[in-house]
Amino acid sequence: MSQAEEKIKALGLELPPAPPSAGIYYPVVISDKHLYVSGQGPVQSNGELIKGKVGKDLTLEEGQLAARQVGLTMLSTIKAQIGDLDKIKRIIKTLGMVNCYPEFEQHPLTINGFSQLMVDVFGEDLGKGARTAVGMTLPANIAVEIEAIFELH
Repeated sequence: MSQAEEKIKALGLELPPAPPSAGIYYPVVISDKHLYVSGQGPVQSNGELIKGKVGKDLTLEEGQLAARQVGLTMLSTIKAQIGDLDKIKRIIKTLGMVNCYPEFEQHPLTINGFSQLMVDVFGEDLGKGARTAVGMTLPANIAVEIEAIFELH
């Protein structure tokens, strides 16, 4: 088990099954030492997605948990593609998309659920990167979708 997976386990969390591609794209692309991860949704351990609009169907706290679950889904996808999460050196950039109504203004706080997981797994310095958080309508009414760029060792 990788160090990253040990940290996830120590947090009382588990990686869900890696979702299959939902279209004509690769889940992960590696170019030089950069790993680009396509948009991921909040897949739970039972394979179901967390759905609903944050601020209406889901509370901010539930949105943060959905964002954390996207982080676990993303790490599961990366593991399925490259075999070992310890090949990740650091997170570079995150684009977090929150399913919400126009009146909702707490996009950054929602995406903190993902960002905190990355800090918990990769450390204070290497788990933080550049980040954008926006609100929109998301496919299949998923609560949060996130894409990210990582640097590899």
